[in-house]
This record gives sequence, C-alpha cells and structure tokens, in this order.
Amino acid sequence: MPIATTNPTTGQVLKSFEAMSAEQLDAAIERADLAYQRLRDTTIDQRGRWLTAAADLLEAERDETARLMTSEMGKTYAAAKAEVTKCATACRFYATKAAEFLADEPADAGAVKATRAFIRYQPIGPVLAVMPWNFPLWQVMRFAAPALMAGNTGLLKHASNVPQTALLLEDLFRRAGFPEGAFTTLLAGSDAVDPVLSDPRVRAATLTGSEGAGRSIAQIAGRELKKTVLELGGSDPFVVMPSADLDRAAEVATTARCQNNGQSCIAAKRFIVHTDVFDAFAERFAANMSALRVGDPMDDTTDVGPLATERGRDEVHAQVRDAVDQGATVLCGGEPPARDGWWYPPTVVTDLRPEMRMWSEEVFGPVAGLFRVSSYDEAIEVANGTTFGLGSNAWTRDPREQERFATDLDAGNVFINGMTTSFPELPFGGVRNSGYGRELSALGMREFCNVKTVWVGEGAASAGAGAHAE
Repeated sequence: MPIATTNPTTGQVLKSFEAMSAEQLDAAIERADLAYQRLRDTTIDQRGRWLTAAADLLEAERDETARLMTSEMGKTYAAAKAEVTKCATACRFYATKAAEFLADEPADAGAVKATRAFIRYQPIGPVLAVMPWNFPLWQVMRFAAPALMAGNTGLLKHASNVPQTALLLEDLFRRAGFPEGAFTTLLAGSDAVDPVLSDPRVRAATLTGSEGAGRSIAQIAGRELKKTVLELGGSDPFVVMPSADLDRAAEVATTARCQNNGQSCIAAKRFIVHTDVFDAFAERFAANMSALRVGDPMDDTTDVGPLATERGRDEVHAQVRDAVDQGATVLCGGEPPARDGWWYPPTVVTDLRPEMRMWSEEVFGPVAGLFRVSSYDEAIEVANGTTFGLGSNAWTRDPREQERFATDLDAGNVFINGMTTSFPELPFGGVRNSGYGRELSALGMREFCNVKTVWVGEGAASAGAGAHAE
C-alpha cells in the first residue's frame, strides 16, 4: 500500500511520501534509544510539563489538526475536533496522575523477612507502536501519553493512508519539549515491522489492528522475547431486553453503530434483541439509521462521511451481499451510491443465519445486524458466540439482569445502558481474538514498565519505600 494521503470523499491522492530506507530506520531507532537514555533520567515533573505543553498545542491547533484527519480518512470534522480534544484530555490526565501511578508500592516486609520491601515501576526502553487509521490521533495518544510519562520512547509505524497525521504527532512532541527522538514516526510499510521489532534496542510493541496483524506482531515478539499489547478487532454485541428504555436504546444504538462512519473496533455491530421488544426496537432503529445524513464530512450537518478506503467499502458491501444472497432482509440501506468517493449508507440487516459472513465477522462500516432471541440465556449465547471479546453493551432496567450481564458477557468492556467508549481513567482492551493487555488507566502505563521487586535486609537505612526521587 502506498504511503499517501488519499481523500476518501473524492478518491484523489493529495500527497505521497517515500518509504524510509533501512539506513533511515536504523538511524531512527538509534535516536529513540539515545533519547531513552536521557528521558528515563528526567523527573516525572519535567515529563509532565512537556506533556502538558503537548495538550496546550493540541487545543490551540484543534481545527487545523481536525481538518487534516478528515482529509486523510474521512471522519466528520465534528468527530475529528472531538478526537483532538480527547487527546489533550489524556495528556493532562497522565501529566497529573503519573506520579501516583509510578510511585513505589510498599509490600509486607515482615512477611518476606525484610526490613523494607516494595515495588518500583521503571521504563523499559523504545516501544514500537503499530497503529491503524480509524482514530489516527487517539489510537496513538492512548499509548504515547502514558509511555512517555513513564520514561519510555516511542517509534510509530502508522497506517500508510494517514502519513501526515503521523508526522504531526512526531512534530507535536518535539515542539512540546521532549528530547529529540523521544517520539519518532517511521514512514514505512508493513515489511519494516519485523526488522524494527527484531532490533535489540527496541524493547516492546503495541498494536491496534486486525487479527492477522496481531498474530504477525505476536509471532515476531515471541521469537525475540519482547512484551506486546494487542488491541484487535471486535464484533460487539448490543443486547436489548424487555425492560429497556427502547427510545433511548435505539437512539444510542444508532450512534454506537455509525460513530466514526461505522469504522470503530468498539462500535456496536450485532444488535441482539429480545423477541418481546424486537419489532418495536427494529422499527425505531431502522428509522433512526435511515434519517442519518450521508455527505461531505466537512459539513456540520453530516452524520456519516465516506469510508476510509475503497477496499474497505467494497468489503462491507460484499458482506451485506453475502447475507442478502442467502436470504437476509435489508430494512434500510444496502446499496452504495453511484458517486465519486467511498460511500456506504447506514444499513440494517435482519434474518441472519450462522452460514452468513455477517453472523460471525466484523463489519467495518455503518452496517448493523439484528438478531432475535427469546431469553436471557439465548442472548448471552449469541453475544458470546463469536471469536471476539472487545466491547459489549446491555440494555435493561432490571438490577439482577444488570449484574448478570456484567459477569456473563465475555468481553474486556461491559457497558450497561450506555455506549461503549474509552476513558483515560478506565483500562481498555479485549479478550480472546480481540487481543490482550490493557491500555489507559494505571494499568496501561504499567504495561511498558519493569515491575521491579526491591527487597532490603538487615543494615539498611531507615528511609521507607516511596523515597524514589521521581
């Protein structure tokens, strides 16, 4: 895939880039390693000042940055502005919370026959981040903010269709004051991942992407004995029970399916509705989806813009056609318009069966599958009936059902009476084929730390755990 900005609204190439040579990649890794030697010795307060400066820059340049993202991958301008603001919020969160998250953690010294015992969190070195195009700023920032605050450095191999956003991120951290090389963008194809991750100076990797990409990264990292965090695909269930507020559930369902033009790993994709309220919910949901305005993503009245790539649009339509050809019913949408660019209308498909691709595959576009179930147990069976386990939603006003859903939904995230989203304050990640490890919160910061046990015996100074200078 060429490294280029191609406007999804028109299909026109706006700017192209040459891939970095092996020598340029090696030089970038060397800069990251040298920056790590410096960054790990700075104080948390200093890193916090730099990360706060990055937040200030994001807020000051929000509109320009949002326009760039929209031109590269087609998300609505309003959504792009919100993404920039969310990234600034995450920077401020980690600048404020890092001292607490990285503080020495006392252990029971007496139980281990020590005068002092504690856990110390320290950085591990340069981390390779392989990131997707759908949230080109946020996906990177939720790794970069905690990693840099912990004292690590970052090497970003971004998706090839968002190179300008990738370069913007490198420039952002440089202008904020981080040492040269602390965060470096690698303009390179997927063939560069193996040699970069195999380099002994690179100590770990994080990836958000497809199952195939996750397996490839895990294979390389396993061979090289390096830590990985993987956030892969999802086919998130959205369960609606009889006690649910149907108007609110249908409203949120529409947003949950079509956020980011339907291109989100944690977008609700499979709508599992109890038979007692199935018809009423389906009517509301299809009406809401049909009412969404598809158009120019720079227009404030647009709800859904184009899909990011022609290949992605064609794949979504192939999944819908596969279902229709085998007897599924389309309640709305289902046919791409005849116009330039990579458009797909909000679509609702029902009467799905296990042999159809939409039953088990992730559909990465504004297409919803409706499933009718007759009981709580059947709802759980269908919800957990894929290989994925990223996000999940359940709608019920029954306290007992709420508690059961929290336990029974096999996913990394369970949202009850609300839409799955990510917050800096909460850990984020999946289970099964949706990956492993966690981003965000204290857990996300510590994923790329050496969790060091310190045991001190007789003759030690009296200073207690927690005296770490940072």
